[in-house]
Amino acid sequence: MGSWAAAPWRLGGCSGRGGLRGAPRRRGSSRPGAGDRAATLSDLLRSSVGDEEPGAAAAAARRERPSPREGTVLLFPGQGSQFVGMARGLLRYPGVRDMYRLAEKVLGYDLLSLCLEGPRDELDRTRHCQPAVFVASLAAVEKLNHRQPKVVESCVAAAGYSVGEFAALVFAGALGFAEALYAVKVRAEAMQKASEAVPSGMLSVVGRREANYKFACLEARKHCESLGIENPVCEISNYLFPDSRVIAGHLQALEFLQENARKYYFTRTKMLPVSGAFHTRLMEPAVEPLAEVLKSIEIQKPLVCVYSNVDGKKYMHSKHIQKLLVKQVVSPVMWEQTMHSVYERKQGTEFPYTYEVGPGKQLGAVLKKCNLKAWKQYNHVDALEDEEGAET
Repeated sequence: MGSWAAAPWRLGGCSGRGGLRGAPRRRGSSRPGAGDRAATLSDLLRSSVGDEEPGAAAAAARRERPSPREGTVLLFPGQGSQFVGMARGLLRYPGVRDMYRLAEKVLGYDLLSLCLEGPRDELDRTRHCQPAVFVASLAAVEKLNHRQPKVVESCVAAAGYSVGEFAALVFAGALGFAEALYAVKVRAEAMQKASEAVPSGMLSVVGRREANYKFACLEARKHCESLGIENPVCEISNYLFPDSRVIAGHLQALEFLQENARKYYFTRTKMLPVSGAFHTRLMEPAVEPLAEVLKSIEIQKPLVCVYSNVDGKKYMHSKHIQKLLVKQVVSPVMWEQTMHSVYERKQGTEFPYTYEVGPGKQLGAVLKKCNLKAWKQYNHVDALEDEEGAET
C-alpha cells in the first residue's frame, strides 16, 4: 500500500521511528471450545486476507525515541462522534477503499454506504456506529500518513476513547485490522443487546467543586429502590475532565439527578443520545461474548505506548490487553486520568504534537479542559472533504 500499513487488512503501528509490525496472526483459535465465533472469524480472514509473511519489525521497534516535541500522540475517538457523510474525505487516499471492502466482508453489510448516506438512525445504532468510528479513524490515519508521513513515523503514544481503544491498538500493531473489527462487531452487538434489556441511559454532568458525584449516585440508587427497582445502577461511567463526569444507569436514577441537580451542585446536566448505560455493570451480558472472541485473536505487545481506559496506564503485554479490553465494557472510562498520564512531563519540557484521527473534535475539546498547554499543539484529521493541499 506504500503507507504506514503493510496492507489494508494488516494495519500495523509505528515505533518511535516508524517500525512496522508485520508478524502473522492466528486465524481463529487453537483453544478448545473457542466456538462458532472463532470459526467464523477464521473463515473471514482466510478468504479475505490470504497468507502473510512475517516482517522484520523487532529491530525497528526498538529504535531510539525522538525528543518530546519531535514525537507525536494520536487520539482515537469513540461512539458518539459518528455522523452521516464521514469518510467522504478519506476515499481518495491509498488503501481506504480496500479497508471498507474488507469491512463489508467482516461485518456482513455495506459500512461505507451507511457512513456516506445513512440513514442517521441506523448509523447511530450501537451495533453500527462502533464499527463505523473504528474504520473511519484508521482511514483517517491513512490520510495523515499520505499527507504528513513524519507525523505517523514519529508517533510515541496513542489512546482511544472506549471503542477507539481498539483502533489505537491496531495502529500500534497489537491487533490486526480484520480481527479487531470482528471483535468490535461482537462488542457492539452485545452492548446493544444489553442496553435493550433495561431502560437505561447516560447523563453528562458538569459540577461545581463541591459536587460529590458518588454521593449523588448513592441517593439516586436509593430513590430507585423506593420505586421497587431491584439492584439499581447509577454510577460514574466516564471521567472526562475536571468537574465533568458522565453518570450512567437506570433512567429513573438519571431523572432523579436531573430533578435534584441544584442539591448536588450540578451546574449542567444533559442526557446523551444513547440507549444504554455503557461502562457500567448493566453491560455485563456483553462481557462473555467479547472475552470469547478475544481468546481467538493473537494479541501482541504494542509498538508504541497505548494507554488503557480502565486505569489510564500503559498496556504492558498481550494478556494485559486481553483482560482490560473486556473489563473496559463494565468499567468507567478514565479519560481525564489517561490524559494526565499521556502528557505528564517535567516542568519546562515541550509537549508533543497531538492529532485526533477520525470523526469529530470531541477529544480535542476535552484535552483543552484537561491540559491547555498540550492542547495548543492539537490538530484534527478530518474525515470530511477538504481542499487539496490544505493543512491537516
